[in-house]
Amino acid sequence: MREESSIFSLAAYDYELPRELIAQTPVEPRDQARMMVLWRRRECWEHRRFFELPTFLREGDVVVVNNSRVLPARLYGRLDRGGRTRLIEVLLLRPLLPETTGPERWQVLLRPGRRIRPGDVLRFPADVRASVVDRTPEGDWVLALESPRPLRNLLDDIGWMPVPPYIVRRDPTLAEQDRQWYQTVYAKVQGSIAAPTAGLHFTSRVIQALQDRGVRWCEITLHVGPGTFRPVRVPDIRCHRMDPEWYEIPPDVWDTLQDARRHGRRVLVVGTTTTRALESAAQHDPPRLSGWADVFIYPGYEFRVVRNLLTNFHLPKSTLLMLVCALGGYEFVLRAYREAVRERYRFYSYGDCMLILDE
Repeated sequence: MREESSIFSLAAYDYELPRELIAQTPVEPRDQARMMVLWRRRECWEHRRFFELPTFLREGDVVVVNNSRVLPARLYGRLDRGGRTRLIEVLLLRPLLPETTGPERWQVLLRPGRRIRPGDVLRFPADVRASVVDRTPEGDWVLALESPRPLRNLLDDIGWMPVPPYIVRRDPTLAEQDRQWYQTVYAKVQGSIAAPTAGLHFTSRVIQALQDRGVRWCEITLHVGPGTFRPVRVPDIRCHRMDPEWYEIPPDVWDTLQDARRHGRRVLVVGTTTTRALESAAQHDPPRLSGWADVFIYPGYEFRVVRNLLTNFHLPKSTLLMLVCALGGYEFVLRAYREAVRERYRFYSYGDCMLILDE
């Protein structure tokens, strides 16, 4: 077992990953992805396929997913300055409460940000323009956006799906495919700027197979924001602070989860975002079923709700990997990651998945 201090070191969450194992497109059909099954208490694993997921569940068990829908939140605008035009990439992070009526204000990431100054004006298709207002304490930017219609109503026309930068920009045909690929089949409530990627493997036939076995299907909402992917920049991970993300859990879903646990039924939580929503709710007495999830989960965390988890393979040094290590055990999970590399699993958002079971 590692010294406690090293478990809190950012460097402890690094691992070697060959570049060719970073998935650039999903497998087709989605449910053919590989699934590495980890038996946490026995510290052993087996290699399966995602479509076999229903065989690990029984009648009365529960699957809980995040039904947030991804916004086409990446925009490309023009910055005209000094007779030169530059292309600026904008990633919408979240709308800000307006201080007065007028242009919509959004917290955004800009690239290349070093060329931007307050007062700059960006122009987009569909007569959308934005004035650069200021920087936030996190180092993001604030834009005041003016458009002929509410911006959210225009995003399907002018926005691109915000796939992560490790998915290298491909030809326009594949970029259009991202609108389908980078969305779960059960996505409903629009508001995320990144996909809850563990859910990308589900197909209608897998969901039907679960229901045929008598497994209960539950949905909650957490709108994925920068907190999910913002990098840890401090050497001691305990000093990191998560950006809050909005979540809502229907009361009947919470009751279903508690009833299943009382009767010894397995509750399978799909994804780190669903995990953070449930664990954030459980921090309060009585549970807070809507609000801002800001819990940072790393080894040593005492889980109140989650015991079983379906998740993808995550980036080195990420808060997502730290969460998985907290649930599955640091040493065991990192061994499993090394095994996944040896077995040529596909990593990250469009990659394969890991099923951690509390047995």
